Amino acid sequence: MSLLEKVTGPRDLDDLSAAQLTQLAQEIRDFLVQNVARTGGHLGPNLGVVELTIALHRVFDSPHDPFVFDTGHQSYVHKLLTGRQDFSGLRSRGGLAGYPQRSESEHDVVESSHASSSLSWADGISRALSLTGRKDRHVVAVVGDGALTGGMTWEALNNITDDNDRNLVIVVNDNGRSYAPTIGGMARYLNRVRTTQQYESLRKGSASFFRRLGPAGHAVYRGVRGGTHGFLSRFTDNAALYSNLDIKYLGPIDGHDLDALEETLRLAKAYGAPVIVHVITEKGRGYEPARNDDADQFHAVGRIDPATGEPLGATDAVAWTDVFADALVAAGERRQDVIAITAAMLRPTGLQPFGQRFPDRVYDVGIAEQHAVTSAAGLAFGGLHPVVAIYATFMNRAFDQVLIDVALHRAGVTFVLDRSGITGPDGPSHHGVWDLAMLQLVPGIRIAVPRDATRLREEFDEAIAVGDAPTVVRFPKGAAAAEQPAVERLTDGTDVLWRHGEQDVLLVGIGSMSQLAVDVAERLRAQGIGATVVDPRWVVPVQPSIVTLAASHRLVITIEDGIRVGGIGTRVRQVLREAGVDTPVDELGLPDEFIGHATREQIFEDAGLSATKIAQDVVAQVLGTRIPVARPTSDTGAIWTVADHEQEQPRPEPRSEHQGL
Repeated sequence: MSLLEKVTGPRDLDDLSAAQLTQLAQEIRDFLVQNVARTGGHLGPNLGVVELTIALHRVFDSPHDPFVFDTGHQSYVHKLLTGRQDFSGLRSRGGLAGYPQRSESEHDVVESSHASSSLSWADGISRALSLTGRKDRHVVAVVGDGALTGGMTWEALNNITDDNDRNLVIVVNDNGRSYAPTIGGMARYLNRVRTTQQYESLRKGSASFFRRLGPAGHAVYRGVRGGTHGFLSRFTDNAALYSNLDIKYLGPIDGHDLDALEETLRLAKAYGAPVIVHVITEKGRGYEPARNDDADQFHAVGRIDPATGEPLGATDAVAWTDVFADALVAAGERRQDVIAITAAMLRPTGLQPFGQRFPDRVYDVGIAEQHAVTSAAGLAFGGLHPVVAIYATFMNRAFDQVLIDVALHRAGVTFVLDRSGITGPDGPSHHGVWDLAMLQLVPGIRIAVPRDATRLREEFDEAIAVGDAPTVVRFPKGAAAAEQPAVERLTDGTDVLWRHGEQDVLLVGIGSMSQLAVDVAERLRAQGIGATVVDPRWVVPVQPSIVTLAASHRLVITIEDGIRVGGIGTRVRQVLREAGVDTPVDELGLPDEFIGHATREQIFEDAGLSATKIAQDVVAQVLGTRIPVARPTSDTGAIWTVADHEQEQPRPEPRSEHQGL
């Protein structure tokens, strides 16, 4: 039995020798490579925190001492050391989550994988422990250096240093990268510390001097190590970074030296006040394919060959992100005013090709979505057209800036939201299901949801042509949908994708859900029910043709991959009522709940978003056995309007009762 297999909880680490701990670290790395290669997941970050996590669990007593990870993708080793060693179903339904999850273990505290929030969590937890007399407990926050680029981190530090009477240890896991290399002045500052020869030579010199004195000298070295770190850090000018914050700083420490890590963490634990421990680690440590990956050190991988790191099951399908990347470069070629902004995700959001072609026209602001959005408003004021590329889930963090700084000021800013809708294995904090409901609250905003690659290029170009309001283009994770040509484009830009039979059901497919709408229509045809399928292309504002078509049909079904509460279907219903159209509307989408990790197909099936289930319900609605009940055919078109929803139009002639059922 391996050492790792014998570890069922953190206290099993207490009696291991130095040699055994080194062996355990190697076993953990081997385990991670072999298992994550089979399932996919965050490999590089976890290879870099093996020794750090071992040391943390040897010095502190989780869950008595709560651990908070920022972000949670660096928690795989923590899972292993807290008794969760079945990684066969990692990020799959019924298996381990890719981030901390309270339902898995009492050792997991914060489930969110959004960066830069851990210090605020730690601030609150440590205050609560102090106020309730539990001063024997410590709070440990493990913060990636990339998270320090987020403003929330500095808000928390400001408050932490205002109340120094609590046990709080902040470990800065500094590997010089978030997804890609960490950017900004903070990153440059830490990088000088990480690479300075003066610090390294002084550190090694002091250690060898004391160790030459034998056991007694080594004891002295351990005792003065905190002071030594403080002294050495002054040579690198790193302590100045925190001196004005009135917080103790220890480091920098070699994050792969277990002895040094334990000594420093024990000093921090004994300090009795908030302490920052600066730990330098190597992302992808111990796995050459990851270390040699310049892009992101295997930050997140799909299924790979563990021997070579090469992806398995790769296809020639073009990803949505790649389609956008090409469209952005093409726009940059045509227009000198187009610039790009992202929040620490240059490569994942598709901005890297644009950055290579136009290096002076791309800005990576770090993990700072709020700043990205307001900065974009300023750039628009200066005569440029910013394209802000962000994952849909992270757009939540900058809603106020979109509302007040961009929309209120009528700034021409285009937001491109990658990974919208269900992302699958990444779980509840990564699903991009709130953006449609959230952003359509913004006055004057225009939202496009392309159904395929051609429409993405087309709608992106239309978006950047708008200079007096925010525009949004959103698309899901993975391969772009197959080409889906329209049978007709209406005057307002709405595409008709299917027409058959009588005007019984109007199916409004939002973006990639339009193919599902066509699949439903085909099943309805088999039941003798006529249907029209449309893709509005621009879903906010609601297109006039949707109102016109709804008035001439017996039932409207909207299908979207966002939450149905406050979603596009809700807006369609409201617009129809304002126009005096009383056609029943059934809004289909995702439930207003936090959806666990599973495949997209499993989640859609759970939500009833399958062609079979939708078709069955529509048949029942047309028959009048399910609410909302379709209007009788004699009522079709009783009240309807077009264009500006105010011009009265002739009613269609009533037709006979539908004979297909």
